[in-house]
Amino acid sequence: MVLNEQELSLRNAVIATEAGLQAIAAGADSIDLSALKTVDSSAVAVLLAWLRAAQAAQRELTVIGAPANLLSLISLYGFDDVLPLAVIPSPERH
Repeated sequence: MVLNEQELSLRNAVIATEAGLQAIAAGADSIDLSALKTVDSSAVAVLLAWLRAAQAAQRELTVIGAPANLLSLISLYGFDDVLPLAVIPSPERH
C-alpha cells in the first residue's frame, strides 16, 4: 500500500488507519510512507493499529520511507522496541 498523503495527523488518522487495515486484510505486507512530510503523535497510533492487524494476520509489516520526524516520535515515545517494523529508505524518485 502507498499512503499518498503528505500529512498524517489527527485530521486524517482515522481514514489512514482504515486504509491501512483494509490493505493488510487484503494481503499487503508493506506500507510506503515516503510521501509523508508532516506527522504528529497520531501517526504513531496509526502505525500501532497497522502493526496489531499485521500481527493478527501472522505477517510482518514493512514500512518504506518513514520520514525522520516519524522515527523521532517513535523513539521519543519509547516505541522503538514495541514497533519492530522493518524500516527501509524510500526509493529515489526521479
